[in-house]
Amino acid sequence: MKRIVLFSFLVATTLIAHAQTMDEIISKHLDAIGGVEAWRKVSSIKEEGILMAQGAEISVVRTVLHNKGSRQDISLAGMNGYSIITPVAGWNFMPFQGQTQPEPLTEEDIKEGQPELDAQDELVDYKEKGSSVELVGKDDVEGTECFKLILTFKSGKTGTLFIDPKSYHIIRQVTKQKANGQEIEVTSNFSNYQKVPEGIVIAMSIGLPFGELNVKKVEINKPVDEAIFTLPK
Repeated sequence: MKRIVLFSFLVATTLIAHAQTMDEIISKHLDAIGGVEAWRKVSSIKEEGILMAQGAEISVVRTVLHNKGSRQDISLAGMNGYSIITPVAGWNFMPFQGQTQPEPLTEEDIKEGQPELDAQDELVDYKEKGSSVELVGKDDVEGTECFKLILTFKSGKTGTLFIDPKSYHIIRQVTKQKANGQEIEVTSNFSNYQKVPEGIVIAMSIGLPFGELNVKKVEINKPVDEAIFTLPK
């Protein structure tokens, strides 16, 4: 009996220590990007940047009104496209991919895209958002042994986060996305973190499978017209 009790105690303390380690990592990450309180004040965010892909310069503007709408505008070769998602609807219009009119998102796409409506960091109040996080050890990211966390959103969509143990910034994220009816893994690398006047810290350089996105301008809590999240007439 004593051995059983001792074994149970060791298992329990190991699980508690594991949970504390994960909570500590998340806490240090949130402190490193400006703190929970600063992020909780973010009601909208607008980022403007340039994506260099295969020698082309692509203008990208991302606008998010917290929990109400997300829109990404893309300008390439004189053509303007966009991707819109709200809690109940969404559309894609990419003329440089041959589309001649906006196409509505499927119910499944809308469900999986709900995390895009979060203007705050995805680990801020993640439990209240219905997400869960699991620490699955460490993994190498270009020579840096990072903490590896699996983030599962309320929608069921998952993402793998790699946190630098020195800066506690997320330097890589791997997500699964659908393209042409197939599920693919997309790896994003984050760097050049900078603090904006509102106190939060944002990655200004994002390495994508098809190019490098450099953020040139960030606006926090500026008024956003909700009409931009409706289908243009």
